Amino acid sequence: MTHESHGSKASAGAGEAEAVEVTVVLPAHNEAERIECAVEETERALSSFCRRYEIIIAEDGSTDNTAEIARKIAEKRKNVRFMHSDERLGRGRALNRAFKKARGEVLAYIDVDLSTDMRHLRELIDAIRVENYDFATGSRLLKASHTQRSLKREAMSRLYNFLVRLLLRSKLRDHQCGFKAFSRDALFSILDEVEDKHWFWDTELLVKAQWRGFSVKEIPVHWEERSEGTKVKLLKDSISMLSNVLKMWLNERCGERGKEKVF
Repeated sequence: MTHESHGSKASAGAGEAEAVEVTVVLPAHNEAERIECAVEETERALSSFCRRYEIIIAEDGSTDNTAEIARKIAEKRKNVRFMHSDERLGRGRALNRAFKKARGEVLAYIDVDLSTDMRHLRELIDAIRVENYDFATGSRLLKASHTQRSLKREAMSRLYNFLVRLLLRSKLRDHQCGFKAFSRDALFSILDEVEDKHWFWDTELLVKAQWRGFSVKEIPVHWEERSEGTKVKLLKDSISMLSNVLKMWLNERCGERGKEKVF
């Protein structure tokens, strides 16, 4: 079961009618310790350059008290909405659901751990609303980026992204940074084609966007690993991600688009 709560001043009538420039989604699974700080930092960054915005907490089947905290936040803050799922949807499906309820013309999402420095948020959003790119994504692997993470994670990331470029014909350096923005029309034209329910969602979305001819901007970012409370299981998730790359490659080679899939 899923349901939604609005901010205390965002009634169904007035809230729905008010134009929204930017929606930022915060996907949250067992983020009780970080969700309030994430909302505060996101709202602080957004309010510095955007007057009409909303933040959606996409709570995804948490087993701690994330849902209760998020509900209280939404009740107190007029620009915050809360979407709850009783069961785990997976990160990809939770994002899809939230974006389909979003009211903004520019849609974005940020990982709740705030590994990406929020100073980059305006640049990310303006890549869509000012520079007219269809998609924008933070990148930890550009020369101008500053990244702090373990050697093992760095090596795995570089190998993974190399294979995505090699096998799936992507021109991007980093596909998995949890700091992305989209034109509403561009995202909605491709969203239902993205099949992954969890971590591979980002890569699949960006690769298919490029296949469709959409413009994508990569933005160098300051990014710092937040190992505490991470949801990433390095070995298990790496094997799953690499498996998804191979499946997508095989399906594309066999004419997935419009034909029977290999998997």
